[in-house]
Amino acid sequence: MSRLLAGLIHESAGLPPTGADRFADLLDALMAAETVRTGGATHPRLRILGAIEARLVRADRLIVAGLEEGVWPKGAPLDPFLSRPMRRKLGLPPPERRIGLAAHDFAQAACAPDVVLLHAERREGAPAVKSRWLWRLETLAKGAGVEIPGRPELLAWARALDAPGPYSPARRPAPVPPVEHRPREMFVTRVETLTRDPYAVWARDILKLYPLDRPDEAVEARARGTAIHKAFEIFSTEHAGPLPDDAAQIFERLYLDALVEAGMPAEALVREAALAREAAAWVIELERDRRDGRVIHIEQQGELTIDAPAGPFTLKARADRIEVTADGFGHVLDYKTGKAPSKKEVATGFSPQLTLTAAILAGGGFDGLGRPTPGDLAYLEITGRKPAGRVEVRAAAGPDAQDAAAKALAGLAELVARFDNPAQPYLSRVAPQFVKARISDYDHLARVFEWSTSGEDGEE
Repeated sequence: MSRLLAGLIHESAGLPPTGADRFADLLDALMAAETVRTGGATHPRLRILGAIEARLVRADRLIVAGLEEGVWPKGAPLDPFLSRPMRRKLGLPPPERRIGLAAHDFAQAACAPDVVLLHAERREGAPAVKSRWLWRLETLAKGAGVEIPGRPELLAWARALDAPGPYSPARRPAPVPPVEHRPREMFVTRVETLTRDPYAVWARDILKLYPLDRPDEAVEARARGTAIHKAFEIFSTEHAGPLPDDAAQIFERLYLDALVEAGMPAEALVREAALAREAAAWVIELERDRRDGRVIHIEQQGELTIDAPAGPFTLKARADRIEVTADGFGHVLDYKTGKAPSKKEVATGFSPQLTLTAAILAGGGFDGLGRPTPGDLAYLEITGRKPAGRVEVRAAAGPDAQDAAAKALAGLAELVARFDNPAQPYLSRVAPQFVKARISDYDHLARVFEWSTSGEDGEE
């Protein structure tokens, strides 16, 4: 590295001025052309040498490995151009001369004060034959009445590695943390995790194990979700009044800027620009339809505290959009750039995000919004494809939405009471219904594939 930098300093007078990024590219190209030889693997107590190098080194213990025919010694090479008589006539040594030299190396190595002679019974899946030198050594030792010590326990270890043993799959994990360590507050999105996969709540909310993003992980899906929320927030704040004529172009630009900020790679922006244009047009039509007579609240934080056996439990929510009408209804909308949960998932309580947010709204948990009656509970699916977006209502306005919110809040109280029981474990994957992909980032930690394929159902 010092030689490379010295040469760069010496020869750089003819190069044009450049910035930091281009200098990094130049240095990267120069470094890629260099080869650094370190002498192989190094260890303070171990060295791996060839036969010739080993002649020059003395060691406390010498391990002579590869003592199989064809490895040490290697077979005599076949010369396609010179036969044995031709080699003899030309004064060239016979092919077996290398075997004689290898025998000399072996004799020197085998005479070390402490030596281990190692051979394999099978090599690359095929039976291996002991080196001729081992055969001769064993014959001489037997004739002299000397026993060559072996290491039978090593063979037992090697065979144990391939022994299948009894089938003993991992059981479904069921940690039981103390009640005082269990969460006393939770966002509505985490309630779904507690319902479906309590083990993930134990790993993240109690043990504080947070997953790390892979260095090469694609950011497209996450970037879209982040960008659409930010675009709506900025647009609704800056254009709360009448919509300008170029509202679609403004939203499109906000969305694309947010995509870049969220880490969308440049090569994907061409495709995203086309989708953003279609999505922006749909969003502006939505705004024109839903703004009349409604007060729009974006990214509102709310919370509601309920009584539980182990003490008060606080439910929190960050609502993407709440529309309060003049007749006292509050419509709760959530933005989705992917597939929204189905009505069945919401009705069965597996996706309680909207219904619990509505319960917080009805309970006066959002500052400044009063206690509006829950209205439409809807997901806004915004994709930019065909169709560019759609409103997916998961509970109708009026009594149905109120009943759904009340039912969700009662279900939450029952769920919290269950986990306030010191004997209640945080099981893995208790409700995988409707889920086509993995539930959480902790499936590998829970060894889900192992216990789920062993036929164990666990106890809920």
